[in-house]
Amino acid sequence: MAVRLRQESAILVLATLIAVLALVEGISTGAVFWIWVIVMIVTLIRPPLVERVEVPSQAEPAPADAQTLLRTAFAGLAALDMPVLIIDREASVLVQNMAVEKAFGAFPIGAHISSKLRSPGLLDMVRETIATNAPNQIEHSERLPSERVYVVRIAPIDLPEIDRQEDALFLLSFRDISELRHIDRMRSDFVANASHELRTPLASLRGFIETIQGPAKADPKAQQRFLGIMFDQTTRMSRLVDDLLSLSRLELKSHIAPDQKVDLVPLLGHVRDSLLPLAGDLDVSINLHLPVGKVEVLGDRDELVQVFENLIENACKYGQEGKSVEVSLLSGAGQAVEVVVSDKGPGIPAEHVPRLTERFYRVNVEDSRSKKGTGLGLAIVKHILTRHRARLIVKSEVGKGTDFTVRF
Repeated sequence: MAVRLRQESAILVLATLIAVLALVEGISTGAVFWIWVIVMIVTLIRPPLVERVEVPSQAEPAPADAQTLLRTAFAGLAALDMPVLIIDREASVLVQNMAVEKAFGAFPIGAHISSKLRSPGLLDMVRETIATNAPNQIEHSERLPSERVYVVRIAPIDLPEIDRQEDALFLLSFRDISELRHIDRMRSDFVANASHELRTPLASLRGFIETIQGPAKADPKAQQRFLGIMFDQTTRMSRLVDDLLSLSRLELKSHIAPDQKVDLVPLLGHVRDSLLPLAGDLDVSINLHLPVGKVEVLGDRDELVQVFENLIENACKYGQEGKSVEVSLLSGAGQAVEVVVSDKGPGIPAEHVPRLTERFYRVNVEDSRSKKGTGLGLAIVKHILTRHRARLIVKSEVGKGTDFTVRF
């Protein structure tokens, strides 16, 4: 009751003051008393207008232990595709993500990082960062299971709850830059090869021009011979520039897949007809094996003509010894459409096959140049087929011939 009186003390005081004022104004004492009594009873039996809610005192948060902090630090890194390790001051592995296991194999938890990483430069960098608490990075190469290049960075993990000296943690990350290095190498090789390919005909032209202006100035026969060679050299440079421009255009639109339907049956017939003069000069026959009816694929007609002209022309030139080139169009229900260009030539050694589509790569440099090749034909074929979401499959056996298969 005492607690209830304290809760309603303000209302009780107000009712008493009103009763006193009523008495002063001359209202009947009995009426004022009973009214005051009724107000008191109603006030005490009704529910309180405001209830006090006792707020329990909050307990002090328990200090996080090392394992909890470790899990917290690693939670945002576990899903990354970049290999990441958390190590302690002894360079022992505490946590690793799945990307580490894929790249290097699983590290034994609690073991020193040298159990998997044995590069002296990398280990020196880790020791230096542990000693100085300063971030650092180094470029590191791995040769097994495949050659990869990483930028390895180590930095201390800033967790204010831990003792920096005793329980310090460090994040070791590996950013894969292998593709960037490969592209840089390809770019430098391309510039060197293009310069070399252009330098030879330019030097020839300069030499013949000087000869015509000097010793052969009054020799019409020599002039005619030299002019013929100069024409061949300029034609070679023109083919090279055209192929380089084709590659450049293809790279600009390599991400855009063609959406037009192309019937391969008449297309292959057109390519065969356009190459008949060349085949006749080389004493090679081109035999088509085509199904009845249409065989359509999504593609760019002009680019596909360029692909099959290149493949069949190469088969005629480099498989000339076999005297025939077989072109087969294969199509079946539920199966991929394939065009197979086969020759019975000398074949290609196995070590050369994976590099055939590289720019300026030649199995036999002198043979290729004598047959007016630029070394860019199969690179163009590869770029066109990549845009068409198709594949080029090469099978060759020395002494038995070569098959080039385009699979859509």
